[in-house]
Amino acid sequence: MKELLHILQQVPQFPALVQALETGQSPAAVSGLSRIHRAHFAAGLGTALDRPVVMVCADEDEAQALGRDITAFTGWSVTLIGSREFNFYNGAVASHQGEHSRLAAFYAMAQGECKVITATVEGLLQRTLSPEELLEHVVTICSGGSYDPTQLADALSALGYTRCDQVEGVGQFALRGGILDVFSPAQDHPVRVEFWDTDVDSMGLFDPATQRRVGHLDKAVFLPVREVLPQRQEDGTWQQVPDHQLPQRYPVAHTAVHHLPPDAVVCLSESTRVSERGKNWLWQLDEDLKTLVESGVQLGKHATFALTFPQLMEELQQFPLCFLDSFSTSTLPLPPKALFNAQGRQLSTFGANLDSAAADLTQLQSAKTGTVVLVGSEQQALNLQALLREKKIRSAVDFQLHELPAPGGITIAVGGLSAGFDYIGCPFAVLTQGQSQGKRKGKRLKHAADRRRVDSFTDLTPGDLVVHEHHGIGRFVGMTKMKVDGIDKDYIKLAYAGTDTLYLPATQLDSISKYIGGGDDTQHKKLSKLGGTEWERAKSRTRAAVKDLAKGLIQLYAQRQRQPGYAFAPDSAWQREFEDDFPYQETEDQLRSIAEIKKDMEAPRPMDRLLCGDVGYGKTEVALRAIMKCVLDGKQAAILVPTTVLARQHYLTAKARFAKYPVEIEVVSRFRTQTQMKNALMGVEDGSVDILIGTHRLLQKDVHFKNLGLLVVDEEQRFGVTHKERLKELARQVDVLTLSATPIPRTLNMALSGIRDMSAIEEPPSNRQPVQTYVLEHNWSVLADAMRRELERGGQVYYLHNRVDTIHATAVKIQDMLGEDVTVAVGHGKMSQEELSDVMTRMGDGEVDVLVCTTIIETGIDIANANTLIIEDADKLGLAQLHQIRGRVGRSTRKAYAYMTYRTGKVLSEIATKRLSAIREYAEFGSGFRIAMRDLEIRGAGNLLGPEQSGFLMSVGYDLYLKLLEEAVLAEKGEVPVQVRECTADLSVPASIPERYVPSAQQRMDLYRRIARIRTEEDGDDVTDELIDRFGDPPRGVNNLISIALLRSQAAKCGMVDISQKGATLRFTLEEFDLQAIANLGGQYPARLLFTPGQDKGLLTLKLKQGEDPLRVAQQLVEKYTAPLPQKEA
Repeated sequence: MKELLHILQQVPQFPALVQALETGQSPAAVSGLSRIHRAHFAAGLGTALDRPVVMVCADEDEAQALGRDITAFTGWSVTLIGSREFNFYNGAVASHQGEHSRLAAFYAMAQGECKVITATVEGLLQRTLSPEELLEHVVTICSGGSYDPTQLADALSALGYTRCDQVEGVGQFALRGGILDVFSPAQDHPVRVEFWDTDVDSMGLFDPATQRRVGHLDKAVFLPVREVLPQRQEDGTWQQVPDHQLPQRYPVAHTAVHHLPPDAVVCLSESTRVSERGKNWLWQLDEDLKTLVESGVQLGKHATFALTFPQLMEELQQFPLCFLDSFSTSTLPLPPKALFNAQGRQLSTFGANLDSAAADLTQLQSAKTGTVVLVGSEQQALNLQALLREKKIRSAVDFQLHELPAPGGITIAVGGLSAGFDYIGCPFAVLTQGQSQGKRKGKRLKHAADRRRVDSFTDLTPGDLVVHEHHGIGRFVGMTKMKVDGIDKDYIKLAYAGTDTLYLPATQLDSISKYIGGGDDTQHKKLSKLGGTEWERAKSRTRAAVKDLAKGLIQLYAQRQRQPGYAFAPDSAWQREFEDDFPYQETEDQLRSIAEIKKDMEAPRPMDRLLCGDVGYGKTEVALRAIMKCVLDGKQAAILVPTTVLARQHYLTAKARFAKYPVEIEVVSRFRTQTQMKNALMGVEDGSVDILIGTHRLLQKDVHFKNLGLLVVDEEQRFGVTHKERLKELARQVDVLTLSATPIPRTLNMALSGIRDMSAIEEPPSNRQPVQTYVLEHNWSVLADAMRRELERGGQVYYLHNRVDTIHATAVKIQDMLGEDVTVAVGHGKMSQEELSDVMTRMGDGEVDVLVCTTIIETGIDIANANTLIIEDADKLGLAQLHQIRGRVGRSTRKAYAYMTYRTGKVLSEIATKRLSAIREYAEFGSGFRIAMRDLEIRGAGNLLGPEQSGFLMSVGYDLYLKLLEEAVLAEKGEVPVQVRECTADLSVPASIPERYVPSAQQRMDLYRRIARIRTEEDGDDVTDELIDRFGDPPRGVNNLISIALLRSQAAKCGMVDISQKGATLRFTLEEFDLQAIANLGGQYPARLLFTPGQDKGLLTLKLKQGEDPLRVAQQLVEKYTAPLPQKEA
């Protein structure tokens, strides 16, 4: 849409501004510009002066919005310089996303790659490393170059990287033999470099979820991961320098201004706001530093962490500078040398309302104004042209906009801006449908691996419970090496009830799985007794229970399939318009779920679909699209919710979303007056109300729908039995969509496929800002400070104190610290539904400043204004809970903070210490996230299946429960479950993963399990490829492991259940055998092979010759046994 920049030539103030800046009349000031005009002017300056443009804004929201508009005008990508959080808390671990994006921006500017830079004033005030220091500390690796991996590891430590076993987040690196993995802020994916001695053999990007390569790379750039670089200690190691030592680390002050391109032109967007915001931030920083000094930290006399605002303006005066403002003002940051007033007018977007666009166009045409109309797609351009033709308005369609229209002409093009605009006295105007279409273009790179099921093994650590299908629940003690027949082998040691111990060969790791029930307390779980009958009884009980479950579900499904339902019409133009109005980019999961729901609605039988996804992942939008589809067919829709708070929230969301359409929405809950309720119910009965939202009040006998077509049920598990029965009556022949905020495992979804329709949204929205997370000791003054800061910016705070008996005392303490004018409220599960609902409503309305609560907020409502979360005793909560609770904040575009605290000076138990280090890693690098998700999903499985089934799931663990459920479902469908026979193999050959090949014990465990699961040549090749990719060429012992796994698979297919070796004899145990095939074998191994038939099993024994490889011989024998018998000649 570069053509739109030509409009500026018709705005006399623009060429005058360009001339002023070129002749040194800087700073220049232009007034009369709204945000869209400021973006227009900035884009024009970049093009006219052929220089990079820097837009300085008051906050990140404005910087991003301006950036989007400038990109729309020019097609250039925009670099953002945001601010970072100084971590002044002693001993606290923090997340560093802000620093990473700043360092990537600094490097991009140093490389001359940035044409447009948007920056926040805070981002420019903060001190940082100098451009020289940055470039000195960049490590570049080129394909085919020569580097010493050990020296590289030291260089990375000098840049602030943390060494680990497996790279999951930015700032980590791993060195395994000749393979180096690094996640640098410069790349979206981590980099894997493979060395041949010191030469780079190959290099590529890999996916942290699967650890597999996803792309080739010729050059990798490793940037520092901290703005304050580490220092070398006397012992040669590198020590991270805390932020409060920044002035000592860098005695000469540098800021982001020193990184800007030297030939840039700098614009201040709303200069008065920029100056106010800068001064406020500096005041806040000063307060933080006072608190720091009071807590005993020595800062030194002249320790400064930022420029003053006058110093910043002095630095910016080195560049051509202009102030772009809405109004002329006498309080500009510097006296201007040139003043202009541009008189721009902002024109509102027309969205789906094409009629209003047509009315505006008629006016503009009669005023002889040339108008460009921007719409979201080529189809919409043609639709608008057809509508204008009906109204006798002539227009041209030029999708790419190659030239501006003639006076009084109208050109329709594809594009999007945040607003339309014109200038007084200028013969051109721009109208726009909105920006959503422009935003939707950017599609995120997404791998199927992001959704890969997390296997229940990746994190098996000593002390964890495991399930063996035949022996029951035991405790994993560890991996031990034992010498058998002169060969070292790895065994898994499992403790059972009493003193029972089982040593399981690592080659059979596939026969156990990690025990996952629904609870966090696995310490007191009863272990099974080896050889006892209790375990078999538990399995039988579960088998019977899942059989009942499968039977019930299948009957229900069949019944719904037989019932006639209403088939909704395919999407209409209105439906598409409604969807185009959505101001955000949909995630792939959302689009897939919407498509599945529409397909169900268009079928001539009632829909019954479950939609799962975390709060804030966009389930409501999916439901509203289904409701729109229903209303467009002249039917009514109802939304049933468990609490009045949720009813209100859905009502406000629906009101806003349907504002442009003639859709009547009502709500019934105890917050409505009797008259309001009466009118609403009358409207429902006579059909004038299209959408009714309510709590269980909806289920009462006096609610009569004229023509109900769709029922949306939110959080069904929170309704009682009687309500559910009434719900069934109401839902008999209408389409039902149930929403659940707890994610459920994909595996359960698959097991129930064909008997329960489910859609899952597992991807968070793309506009979520990462939550700045701290893990620190509990310190009242630090936390009071954090709460004050949130309240000062007009936000709200969640303070999580998980003990009901002391929660009120904590609330009183917080009230005393923050003062009387702050409203502190308490919320916990022991309160009555009414009390709790009242508190949450006040919180949602912004009447409560600080909510002191228990973990009830885990499945709470969506409060976009609550953006600081403080958790007491975080070490007592599991990662899964912490992850879900942290999701309560950061629901808007505003930056959010989470403080995970633990007790001061408390001696932590081993488990709590382990948890705390996991929390720290999670906060800093995002590691462990998938494990947290898995724990959450298992809890979700329990919710979905109901309390009774949950008990059975707990008794045998999730993996075995799932297996029994799959078998039961197949049996009920009349299909025969495939009985998979397993064969064990224990041969005297070196078959293990050496520590020198894979140093991490946890990764070795994972690989043993993966190898033990190999069943086909393809599986074997896939694991071998992964091993070579991640660790280099596998040694002989690892190749043997893969061969043994393939041998077990092939032997099981032909009836063998065990292959073992005693000295020079191989023993093959057969459950089923073919005497003809055995006789044929005897001829091939004369005088060496003996077959002994037993009651239910046969035994083949084979004597080995001197020097024969037992594995090779076993493979040959199994191949010969399975080979087709020679045909006798007739």
